[in-house]
Amino acid sequence: MLLNKFRRLSISTKIAFSFAFVIFIGSLLLSLPISTLATSQMTYFDNLFTAVSMACVTGLFTFPVAESYTVFGQVICIVLMQTGGLGLMTIIATIVMRLGKKISYTDTMAVKEALNRDQLDDFKTYLWSIIKYTFLIEGAGMLLLAIRFVPKLGWGKGLFTSLFLAVSGFCNAGFDNMGAISLQHYVHDPLVNLVLASLIILGGIGFSVWFDVTHNVHSIIKNKKRLGFKKTYRFLKPHTRLAINMSLILILVGTIMFMVVEWNNPNSIGTFTVGQKVLASFFQTVTMRTAGFATIDYAGVLPFSLLFFIFTMFIGGSPGGAAGGIKTTTFALVLLLIHNEIKGQRYINYARHTIPIETIRRAIVVVASFFMCLMVGVSVLLIVEDQPFLNLLFEAVSALATVGVSVNLTPELSRISQTALMLLMFIGRIGPITIFLSLIRRKRKGKERIYAKTNILIG
Repeated sequence: MLLNKFRRLSISTKIAFSFAFVIFIGSLLLSLPISTLATSQMTYFDNLFTAVSMACVTGLFTFPVAESYTVFGQVICIVLMQTGGLGLMTIIATIVMRLGKKISYTDTMAVKEALNRDQLDDFKTYLWSIIKYTFLIEGAGMLLLAIRFVPKLGWGKGLFTSLFLAVSGFCNAGFDNMGAISLQHYVHDPLVNLVLASLIILGGIGFSVWFDVTHNVHSIIKNKKRLGFKKTYRFLKPHTRLAINMSLILILVGTIMFMVVEWNNPNSIGTFTVGQKVLASFFQTVTMRTAGFATIDYAGVLPFSLLFFIFTMFIGGSPGGAAGGIKTTTFALVLLLIHNEIKGQRYINYARHTIPIETIRRAIVVVASFFMCLMVGVSVLLIVEDQPFLNLLFEAVSALATVGVSVNLTPELSRISQTALMLLMFIGRIGPITIFLSLIRRKRKGKERIYAKTNILIG
C-alpha cells in the first residue's frame, strides 16, 4: 500500500522523501544508548542535526563526532554519509538491478534526476559503475591515509579513522572523528592534505565527468593512439571540459587569493613557511568549495577571506556528484551569458557547441532560487542571533551549499537558528536536482497563451 503511494509521488517528492527517510532513521539510530558515549550531552535535537548534516553531506555539527559517539555510532555516521553522498534511491536501484529485477519507469526517472544524468541508455551499467568506482576510490584513499594513522593510532583505530575520513572526503561530507579542532594538527602534513583534497575533488567533480575521462583514456589505450594533451582533451564532452576548466580555475585563483591575503596573518598561515602556506592555502580552497574539513581555525582569518570563501562556497562543485552549491557549470553559463550580452551576441557557444536557451534559463533560475533561499535563511539568523553579519552569512552559505565549514558559531546558535540551518542543508542537498529543475520541467497543461509584446525597463 505504502509502496504504491510512493510510486505515485512526483519525482521531486520521491527524492526529497528518500533523504527525509534516511535522516529520520539516522537520527533514531544515533539516539540509541549504544551509539552515544556515556559522557555525551547529545539530545535528540543534536542527533537530528547531525543526521541532517551527514545525510546532506554538509559537515556542520552541534557537538564533535569524536566526543559524542561510540564506534557503533560512528559506523552509523559512515553509513549516513555514504547514503547521503550517493543517494538512497541510487543505492536501492543499483541493488535491485543487480538482482535482476526491474524498477518502474518513474523510479528510473527519479534516480536519473537525482544523478543529474540526461540520458537513460545503459543505465544499469552506469549505476553499477558509480557504486564500484566509489568504493574503489574510497578504498584507495583509506589505504593511503592508513600510512599516517595506523602508526599513530594502532591498527584498529588507525584503519577505522582512515575509513571514516576517506568516506567523508569522497562524499564531500567534511566530518571527521578527530575532535573539536578537526584536522588542524595535520595542517603541515602533505599526505593527509593531498589525499583528502584528491578525494574531495573526485567526489565533487561529478560522475559523468569520471566516465567521460576514463572512457576516452581507455579508447586511446585500446587503439594505441599517440595524441598530444590538447587533442586528447578535445575528445571530451563540452560538459566535462567546462566542469574541469572551472574547477581548475577556482582552485588556482582561490589558492593564490587566500595565500596573498593571509600571508602575514599570524592567526591563519602567517607563521608558516612558504611551502606550508601553499599547502594550507590549496587545502582550504579545495575543502571550502564543497567539503568542510578544516586544517586552520576559520575564526582567525581576515574578513576578506571569509567573504571570498562565501563566494566560492556559493558556487560549489560540479553537477552529478556529492558537491553542493549552484555548481561550477551553472556559474560558468551565467558568466557566458553576461559575456555574450556585453558583446551583443545572440547565441551562447562553448567548445564549438551552441548551448540551448532552455539550459541558460535553468541556470539563471537555479542561481536566483539559491539566492532567495539564502536571503531567507540569513534573515532568520539575523533576527534571532546577536552575531556579526559576516559570520552569520558564512554559516548560512556553508549550510545551503552543503559545505560545512564554520567560524565556531554553529554550536552556539539557538535552536531556532540551528533549525534554520537544517532546512538550508536539506534544501541545498536536494534543491538543485529536485525542487528547482522539477518545477521548470513540469508538464504544461493546455496551450501557452501569447499576448502582444511589451517592453519592460531593466538595469
